[in-house]
Amino acid sequence: MNSKGKLWFLYVVRCKDNTFYTGITTDITRRLNEHNSSKQGAKYTKTRRPVKLVYWTSFKNRSEAQKAEYRFKKLNRTQKEKIINAMG
Repeated sequence: MNSKGKLWFLYVVRCKDNTFYTGITTDITRRLNEHNSSKQGAKYTKTRRPVKLVYWTSFKNRSEAQKAEYRFKKLNRTQKEKIINAMG
């Protein structure tokens, strides 16, 4: 955990058009709600609603979460699906 006691999460949502959106946050529930119903959701997901949370993992700080996000985004779709499916 960071000095404020918050974990950072890497999360992946599946959009209505079956594409993935990957991001990081300290509050997955809030962020998912933003993606689905708020102006604060990502521009990418606004036209692809609803989105569904399909994967998440936690990190002790923002830096680690951002590095993991960068690595995940570089994977091809098959590799991403394998990671997502391994979660259950």
